[in-house]
Amino acid sequence: MIIRVYEKLEAALLDWEMMKNALEDESEECAERFERHFYEFIDELKIWYQQLDQPPATIDDAENLPEISEMIERLPAPLQLNFLTELELIVEGEDQVRYD
Repeated sequence: MIIRVYEKLEAALLDWEMMKNALEDESEECAERFERHFYEFIDELKIWYQQLDQPPATIDDAENLPEISEMIERLPAPLQLNFLTELELIVEGEDQVRYD
């Protein structure tokens, strides 16, 4: 199950790089693709997290999971806050409503 999370992370990271290097007329499409893949990554992370035998009860404990620590390290600094915000919602069991 964690493999799917990493696959979605890779897609989001690839889109992030493409978005940074996109020409002006491509930037909106790249941004939309990045956003879609980022939230697909978060959705897979949530599924994986909820299937853990004993999911951590706090954000600090969740951040200390080896898999989560690795993801944080791989994310560019501008994305880490978004990731941690989404992780906190997952730990708290809250469903985030996204508007397109």
